[in-house]
Amino acid sequence: MVSPVEVSIKRQKVLVICGPTASGKSELALRLAGELNAEIISADSMQVYRGMDIGTAKPAPQQRALVPHHLIDVVDPDHPFSAADFADAADAAIRDIVARGKRVIVAGGTGLYIRALLKGLVSSPGGDGEIRDELHVVAARIGNEAMLERLRLVDPELAAGLHPNNLLRIIRALEVWQLTGIPLSRHQKEHAFAVRRYETLQIAISVERPLLYRRIEERVERMLDEGLQEEVRWLLSSGFGRELKSMRSIGYKEAAAYLAGEISLEEAATLIKRDTRHYAKRQLTWFNADSDILWFEYPEKFGTILQHAIHFFELQEA
Repeated sequence: MVSPVEVSIKRQKVLVICGPTASGKSELALRLAGELNAEIISADSMQVYRGMDIGTAKPAPQQRALVPHHLIDVVDPDHPFSAADFADAADAAIRDIVARGKRVIVAGGTGLYIRALLKGLVSSPGGDGEIRDELHVVAARIGNEAMLERLRLVDPELAAGLHPNNLLRIIRALEVWQLTGIPLSRHQKEHAFAVRRYETLQIAISVERPLLYRRIEERVERMLDEGLQEEVRWLLSSGFGRELKSMRSIGYKEAAAYLAGEISLEEAATLIKRDTRHYAKRQLTWFNADSDILWFEYPEKFGTILQHAIHFFELQEA
């Protein structure tokens, strides 16, 4: 095991483990933390919610007992939590971890959270409520697919990574285009050259699509076996309605529809698997666009990943 060494919080080194859902990020981060004397910061936009355990695939209590995990169970499901909130909370967690002589691993699949932490949020133009309202009216008339097609005409790069259901981002991108005549993707590229907030080694898990999809199906079946339906029933009975952003996430909206008698349990399982596959595709598009990320198979290349991580940390500490 690598011994801890006191390092400066300024330009602190952060190991990032990312990749698509069901690729094995949590397990890899846990193994690395044991070897590196590190603690883990979860970069998962759903694991911040209390009471949403099964459907978010939170690390098991015994895993969290082995290695401290941060930014899990931070807010209730009806509490807004943004990428900026995540970056602020993660900054505080990093300061705390380093002050105790530990190393930092950030692990998760929410690319926007990771970007906000490492580079800050994109400095794009402020909003225009009138334009945004008009775009929402248009969307209600022509539908999400047609709105995405409009975006594709002016910002094909950004549109390629968006799902039609992500209407808020589609409208935001069209709003930026109307305000500036510049695609939001260009704003994001220019932002990529901003000063990095931390020194990082970013590692993603590479999984062949057939294997990844099989893992997704197995995970969904396991969630249902472990009682996802009962978890959603408890959330609804606790006053967390289906209209909440958290309750509209994958797994929760389908389970809620099943409990309302709108679909069968089999249909719910099919929809969760389909939507999770689509989400994994979007994650792959996001992470593949980052040339700083190194991709490795896991667990086959665990030894190589560990050596990279040790070298990364010890290079600064020597």
